[in-house]
Amino acid sequence: MRTVFDPLRLSAVALDVLASGRATPDAIAARQQSRLAHLLDAAVRGSRIFRERLQGMPPATPLSALPVLGRAELMARFEDWVTDPQLKLQELRSFTADAKRIGEPYLGKYLVWESSGTSHQPGMFVQDARAMAVYDALEALRRSTLRPLQRLFDPLLLAERIAFVGATTGHFASMVSMQRLRQLNPFMAQSLRCFSILQSNSALLDELNAFAPTVIATYPTVAALLADQAAQGALHFLPREIWTGGETLSRAVRRHLEQTLGCVVRNSYGASEFMSIGWECGHGQMHANTDWVILEPIDAQGQPVPDGKASHSTLLTNLANFVQPLIRYDLGDQITLHPERCECGSSLPVIEVQGRRDDPLLMAGQNGRQVTLLPLALTTVLEDEAGVFDFQLRQQDDHTLVLRLDLQGADATAAAARCVNALEQFAVAQGLARLRVLTELGQPVPRGRSGKAQRVVAQRQGKHR
Repeated sequence: MRTVFDPLRLSAVALDVLASGRATPDAIAARQQSRLAHLLDAAVRGSRIFRERLQGMPPATPLSALPVLGRAELMARFEDWVTDPQLKLQELRSFTADAKRIGEPYLGKYLVWESSGTSHQPGMFVQDARAMAVYDALEALRRSTLRPLQRLFDPLLLAERIAFVGATTGHFASMVSMQRLRQLNPFMAQSLRCFSILQSNSALLDELNAFAPTVIATYPTVAALLADQAAQGALHFLPREIWTGGETLSRAVRRHLEQTLGCVVRNSYGASEFMSIGWECGHGQMHANTDWVILEPIDAQGQPVPDGKASHSTLLTNLANFVQPLIRYDLGDQITLHPERCECGSSLPVIEVQGRRDDPLLMAGQNGRQVTLLPLALTTVLEDEAGVFDFQLRQQDDHTLVLRLDLQGADATAAAARCVNALEQFAVAQGLARLRVLTELGQPVPRGRSGKAQRVVAQRQGKHR
């Protein structure tokens, strides 16, 4: 099967990524401005939204003077947003509804991935070979090499067995990328496998024990669960590396993984809007790839936040994607931009990211044992099976969950019924003793400073809700 890949462009981008790894801040800023000028030109020529917003602005207009756009407005005018008139939102939704087509090139030239609804608005993102060459180069060359001797003799990871543990039934960026990697490297088909977090924990452990991966790519909450199982003797192998992303990796969880599994932990920061925003160097600092992405930390009024202070949100400009331009896009993430240079020698800025912080839920299982419900599994079930994206699922006790929906009337009743049915089926598959789901309809979903909700909330010790 053909896939979205341009080896010549990848080679050119890779050389530039290598050259800019130790470039001065001024040299990186020059790359930013040159790429931004090309992006703005392509956006004005090909996208109706940006033609409306940017037409007539002087060429020297600073980025900070351009309008801010959010996902809701852009998705509502999807055909006016993209620069290829062949891209139609309804047709893309039909395409992504088919799990058998994950990783398949759309129209023979695009990778398509859908995003979760953490900001209560799911998104659809299209990448061409130009954008994928940038992501591929950043992933291959910027991630720190924590086992240099092994990588020296095995640069293509031929000796590794790599497991992706996550949501495998949707066209999410991680899953699409894994399928694409298998297509580009058929020799890796047996050594790179994907494992679903929607199955029971015992089934997941059985599959992983049989495969015995040397590298696991997953979310921090899933990695913590595997470390817990290893401590109990249920994990019959020890991976050499854990690659985490998608959620906040706390110091406590990192320490738990390193001490329990005896492995190195490699963390990264990405989004559906730009796959490779940040990478962690050997000194444990997260660096932003600001030669290819521009991040503007802002406060609640949309004004710039000074270095060293946590933002309310972040504006993202993707300098690689000309098909679906993202210019001053309100990402919703909270970041802190640190002014100090890192001891690793890179002049790329150090950032601290406040990511998703949904909780694992400890519930009562059969035969008196505890069952851990992973937050990403719960949100995937409600999104995929019930079609609900704006919700909060709160644990009341080890048998009871409270589902809050900001809906009213018949829509609320129908959505709640779908959610309850999906959760009850999931509970049976996970081996829960029983599950009661209470509903709170017509009430706003609590949101944090960034506007994003904590969608899965565990019962707090000593508190009953």
